[in-house]
This record gives sequence, C-alpha cells and structure tokens, in this order.
Amino acid sequence: MFEKILVPYDGSHGAERALKKAVDMARLCNAHLVVLTVYRHHSMLEASLSMVRGSVERGGNLDNEMREAAREAANYAKRLVKEQGHENVSAFVKAGQPARTIIATGKEKGCDLIVVGSRGLGATEGYLLGSVSHKVTGLANCPVLVV
Repeated sequence: MFEKILVPYDGSHGAERALKKAVDMARLCNAHLVVLTVYRHHSMLEASLSMVRGSVERGGNLDNEMREAAREAANYAKRLVKEQGHENVSAFVKAGQPARTIIATGKEKGCDLIVVGSRGLGATEGYLLGSVSHKVTGLANCPVLVV
C-alpha cells in the first residue's frame, strides 16, 4: 500500500499524535518511516536583533540554537518510533519554510504518504497565514493524512 511515509515532527502534541498514527500505518504496510523536523533559518541580522542569545557551546547564534533544538526533536521522535517497535525509520533536519520544506522532502525521499498533525507549535502563524497542515494538503502530490 504505502512504501515510505513522511511524518513532520516539531515536538508538539499534534505532532506526537501524528507520529503514533504514522507508526501504526508503517507497521501495517511494512513501510519506511521518514521523520522530518523543520526549523526556520534566521539571518545574522535577525539573530543580532533577537532578545534570545545563543550559548557559547552551540556557536552563540540563534540559527545554531534552532538547528540543535530541531536535531534533538528529530532524534527524540526516532527514539519514540523505535520504542513502539518499528525499526525501519530515518530522521532528518532541514531549514526552511515548514510546508514547502515538507513537500520538497517528501518528493526528494520518494514518500507516498504524509502524516501531519492538525496543530503544531506555530499556532499564531497558523491563524494569520494558514496552518502548515492546511498548506501541505493543498501542495502535496501524494495523499496527506491530517491527525
């Protein structure tokens, strides 16, 4: 049925629910599960204007902090998948606009299903610009399951 399932993961409650559903589906189909965590790239100008200051260990800028937080979230999701008994999983971290990066990664990895949470961490942006899940359903060339 499905061979590769993409599940975007941002650490939110909605993403956790989508991840669990994706694991169930991957087990049923014996599919490879691709976990993706997307973070927004911040320019040096944005970082210099930010009230958040990066730690010295991570390079001292907001972009490095965002990348590291995304890496931790992706690794955590991968661990959760394996704890649920599904070993056929990989995890990736990418910078960019979330919906477009999800779509591009799905195409790049040859995914034939995307399982996405209905609400993520960007709730305010969702009210103003349209939620990531809504954008993904509109742009995807493969089926999208919104959990």
